[in-house]
Amino acid sequence: MGWQPMRSSGTALVEQLVEHFAGLIRNHGLRVGMRLPSVRTLAQGAGVSRDTVVQAYDKLAAQGLLQSRRGSGFYVAAQRRVMEPAAVAVAPAEVVEFDTAYLLRGIFRDDGENTGGAGCLPPSWMDQGLITGAMRAISRQGARAELGFLGYGHPQGFLPLRQQIASNLQAQEVPAHPEANLMTVGGVTQGLDLIVRCFLKPGDTVLVEDPAWFLIFGRLKYMGVNVIGVPRLPGGPDVVALASLAQAHKPRLFILNTAVHNPTGLSLSAGVAHEVLRIAEQHDFLLVEDDTYADFLGSMPLRLAAMDRLQRVILVGGYSKTLSGGLRVGYLAAKPEYVHRLTDMKLLAGLTSSLPAEQVVHHILADGSFRKHVDRLRERVDRARNRCLRKLEALGCHAEHEPVAGTFAWVDCGVDTEVLARQAAASQLLLAPGLLFSPRQATSSMLRVPVAMADHVAPWTLLEQILGQLRR
Repeated sequence: MGWQPMRSSGTALVEQLVEHFAGLIRNHGLRVGMRLPSVRTLAQGAGVSRDTVVQAYDKLAAQGLLQSRRGSGFYVAAQRRVMEPAAVAVAPAEVVEFDTAYLLRGIFRDDGENTGGAGCLPPSWMDQGLITGAMRAISRQGARAELGFLGYGHPQGFLPLRQQIASNLQAQEVPAHPEANLMTVGGVTQGLDLIVRCFLKPGDTVLVEDPAWFLIFGRLKYMGVNVIGVPRLPGGPDVVALASLAQAHKPRLFILNTAVHNPTGLSLSAGVAHEVLRIAEQHDFLLVEDDTYADFLGSMPLRLAAMDRLQRVILVGGYSKTLSGGLRVGYLAAKPEYVHRLTDMKLLAGLTSSLPAEQVVHHILADGSFRKHVDRLRERVDRARNRCLRKLEALGCHAEHEPVAGTFAWVDCGVDTEVLARQAAASQLLLAPGLLFSPRQATSSMLRVPVAMADHVAPWTLLEQILGQLRR
């Protein structure tokens, strides 16, 4: 059919062949039902390998352009029109509703360069070579049965990874045994979801920090539990308020960030940590310690899990913020009976977590490259955070307590930040207004700003314009 390879082209031979036949089919140069040349005939006529032709035909079949008929060859397939989605009417007055779901949808928006507006560090800040190198290494080891990709994996998680995590936690005084105290999960989000499902029922009371990570509010809302905020102070939760709320509401859980709190970037003090543990014991509730951002601290974090020896504390950590959000690898550390219950819940919710992803993370942790990568990433984040804070100050936005670490600045803008965020969203800039970070959802002048935004000019120009309009 007239095709000859262009060997001087930068396009691979397989792709050249795919483009050639796809063009003929879409332009009706080949009619439905026509048989393409056999693999042998085309390979000989064009002077390419049979494997090149087979790969091209397989790709065309995968695109729905060809049909393979066993023992007969490849035929042009009938082209089916893709159904257009039905139009959805949008009320003009409520184009943007700032809630948890809206911000989560924005995290996965793919409409341009990532300025970190949704809270994720840009991919360019990560080390893709770490991931691809680990993938190649474990692929070479794949002949060993226990390292294969084809099984479900262990319900409690890839044992070598649990052993590595246990070693790291033990070095930070958390007494985690890889088989008794650890299980893997599909990221911190799944870990928190499993805890909520396992330990709560509709009508229970849960304490959260105020401000705190907005996603957990949405999850608890759907569970039908009573969510009560504990004011967050520079050194941790307000323990006077915590004691009073625990006495009045008899909570089942208290979910909190201890190291590098989201959104403030502050960490727990020793005195507050002791009081939190004392109040939890006195009123008999569990503590869920969200350790998502601890690697950005730069020193050994003060953890409730270390002080409590995993008796009342469930520690939740992961690698999405430092390695790759797409790997979705995290862990829970707890006492054995809790790990057993949570593993059963994991099986019911989705069987096992991703074995290949856990193997990749294990390789990176075990070969020593993770520590060096995190050191480099943390230094970059720290520099960006300093630039971000100075730019915010220049715009009249003030951080009452400057964060010690982390990927956000939490500042008072002096205006209703929901209004600010709505206007920014109209220009495709995603910002997180303060009302999302409180279970009360009250009007707030606070704004969470991702430090990655410091490297971009356009968001600052837009933010300055909006603030100027709102302050008039």
